[in-house]
Amino acid sequence: MKAPAAGDAVVPEPLVRLRGHHLICLQFFRGEGYSEDFVENLTAALSRLENEPATVVEGADDVCAACPSLSADGLCVSDEAGGEDEIRLLDALALEGLGVGPGDEVRMTEVRTVLAEDGKLVARWRSVACEGCEWARVCESGWERLGR
Repeated sequence: MKAPAAGDAVVPEPLVRLRGHHLICLQFFRGEGYSEDFVENLTAALSRLENEPATVVEGADDVCAACPSLSADGLCVSDEAGGEDEIRLLDALALEGLGVGPGDEVRMTEVRTVLAEDGKLVARWRSVACEGCEWARVCESGWERLGR
């Protein structure tokens, strides 16, 4: 790819788009996922999120884009996760607890701070979102690092 010439407008890449529950769950990613493509997509998104905020969105986001449970019409069809309705409830719980909404920009460091300081949110999240989650075992060391 050719570098832009002097005076050319450089269009910035859009921010990573994240739905509510991914703001919390991505704090615990340890290189595991549904498929190699999913893990690569997630790793690339997290790399960008080290230096830039995410844009909060409703519904499918940039993480979902590589998920094998994303239907052609953009809905979660995962039986393990309870499908789109259950995922949207988790999104709402995360957004309420973090005090953000669709269209907001948020840094992952801000999310980590809230999780480290808000025991009530963590207790509710762990009892609602983590209970029965197929990835709960992966998250345990992350919760321990946060003192939770």
